[in-house]
Amino acid sequence: MGVNVQPKLIIHGGAGSSLQGKGGVETVRKSLYQVITEVYGLLEKGSTAEDAVIRGCQLLEDDPLFNAGVGSVLQSDGQIRMSAALMNGSLQRFSGVINVSRLKNPIELAKFLQTSPDRVLSDYGAAELLRELNIAPFDPLTDRRLYEWIEDRKQDFNRKMANVVAETSDDEAGRGTIGVVALDQNGRLAAGTSTGGKGFERIGRVSDSAMPAGNYATAQAGVSCTGIGEDIIDECLAAKIVIRVGDGLSLRSAFERSFVEANDHQRDLGAIGLDASGAIAWGKTSDVILAAFHNGQTMGDSLEMLPGTQVLVA
Repeated sequence: MGVNVQPKLIIHGGAGSSLQGKGGVETVRKSLYQVITEVYGLLEKGSTAEDAVIRGCQLLEDDPLFNAGVGSVLQSDGQIRMSAALMNGSLQRFSGVINVSRLKNPIELAKFLQTSPDRVLSDYGAAELLRELNIAPFDPLTDRRLYEWIEDRKQDFNRKMANVVAETSDDEAGRGTIGVVALDQNGRLAAGTSTGGKGFERIGRVSDSAMPAGNYATAQAGVSCTGIGEDIIDECLAAKIVIRVGDGLSLRSAFERSFVEANDHQRDLGAIGLDASGAIAWGKTSDVILAAFHNGQTMGDSLEMLPGTQVLVA
């Protein structure tokens, strides 16, 4: 391929209920734009879409503001178990880890598994892989997430989801995940998604993030999802949108049709996506999706969208 494509990038830090106050919006915007700035700079220098996605996921996993990597929420037994997936669109190759513990960046295991004959590992297998790769143990627990767990334990874990963003507001219930979709100079697409889970869940519960339902890419399009994992799985949202683009719909039309269906089914979710033409899209049925993008000229975000089901393109 010749180097002739304008790179594009979109990321998200979760979806859920409205952020509390202008300070919340500005804090999230600053974090997202820092990631966009660094990762888009890599794409401009010739980074592959896959490498850009991995770096973007690492940066978002390292930010305790979001429910992935550092700052992941606790499950019902007080343990952190994380899941992540990576999909190379040009190779149409998926890899991921499910319910892995004691590391900083689950996306790094998904990266290694891209070239493995066994490309999706669950908890025990992922733990063994950590030892094989000599990755130093790391405790991603933060004081704020521990406080959330203690408070919700008092109420018998009655919240539907953990906080989408680690704020002090008690009523900021949401759905936490991070995701990155990139188009590189050679027209290659990749998507990555990582999560600490929905929080307070039954031990062994598996999120959508390490499934094609929540993270999927082909040579035509790539999508990363966020929201209530079970709703995303029931819609098979990421794969559905990408396949519709492959069948000839525009990215906008694929998003619009899929989100009409999700709304009709009363799902609570969001998604970001790119296609090979460079179109950028994001959508939600929840009140907020924490997305930001770079279209080659400017950066933008979704943080002040109106509540309710919407699809937008850039």
